Amino acid sequence: MSKIKAAVCHQFTAPLQIETVELRSHLLNEIEVKLGAVAICHSDIAFAEGLWGGVLPAVYGHEAAGVVAKVGASVNGISIGDHVVVTLIRACGHCVSCAAGQPTSCETPQDASASPLKDQRGQILQQGMACGAFAEKVVVNASQVVQIPAELPFEVGCLLACGVITGVGAVVHSAQLRAGQDVVVIGTGGVGLNAIQGARIAGARRIVAVDQIQQKLQIAQEFGATDVVLATDPEPWQLARQVLGRGADAVFVTVGAAAAYETAPQYLAPTGKLVMVGMPRSGDLSSYDPGTMASLNQGMVGSKMGNVVIQRDIPWMVDLYQQGRLKLDELVSGRWQLEQINEAIADTKSGNARRNVIVFD
Repeated sequence: MSKIKAAVCHQFTAPLQIETVELRSHLLNEIEVKLGAVAICHSDIAFAEGLWGGVLPAVYGHEAAGVVAKVGASVNGISIGDHVVVTLIRACGHCVSCAAGQPTSCETPQDASASPLKDQRGQILQQGMACGAFAEKVVVNASQVVQIPAELPFEVGCLLACGVITGVGAVVHSAQLRAGQDVVVIGTGGVGLNAIQGARIAGARRIVAVDQIQQKLQIAQEFGATDVVLATDPEPWQLARQVLGRGADAVFVTVGAAAAYETAPQYLAPTGKLVMVGMPRSGDLSSYDPGTMASLNQGMVGSKMGNVVIQRDIPWMVDLYQQGRLKLDELVSGRWQLEQINEAIADTKSGNARRNVIVFD
């Protein structure tokens, strides 16, 4: 058992509290990682605001990178001193989904009582999203980490834990985009920018970015959008169709807003695919015309974490970054200390941040 600092959520929508908490020792199949950086994702904020339910008190944070401090006896391929990315993707390796190569849909329930975190009174702190990375250290299952080059900065490496793999993976895995196809990306936050990058890397003919903020559309062009459309237009899908000459082969909704899903099918070409990346509040509903979509051979598919296999996909994304083909440094819009996490969250909620990163000494 070791004592660490962590940002604890005691009440939904209330500021996180910086506290000294207890982190238990790792088990046979677990790894302890001393964190160098953790990014703030809108999913962390959604959980901390109670939009998806959950149990409190909890420590959130799930986009992290650091140095391996301890390794369980049954863990292979990871050693003390390795630099790693820490993800929320905990895979049992033996359920139907894992056996089918879909670890992001692992069907084995996680035991909340097995959280490695407790407060100083001995009360269990929920390990949010199987990570609890708004803290100086984490203990996680070995399936959740991937080794990265030691020269890769932690503030860059942590982005590969969620936002990058979710956006790029949605394009190459969920949509299986082919070179020459056309894309619309609705929402140009951190995940949306990475969907744009994924489309560029996959060889899309045109990439239309749609957002409500003009400044964000300018940034989207820096990441590879060929055209931009303001979502505040009465019928933005018509503007996108004018650019493309028809609808899009793939439309990616990267914002967690049910209203975005209402109009997203309007952007589709016949045989096009709507890829559901952003996750609205639990219980929020959207409607669509199934008859029209069926007659046009259009489809809808979910894309949790880009359907990635982290041990396969993170290494090639690192390689693209090292070649200069995948932008990561440009995604970091702010660097903060753990004690500043509430200010960093507020900045993220403003809609202007690409990714805010908490850095540790």
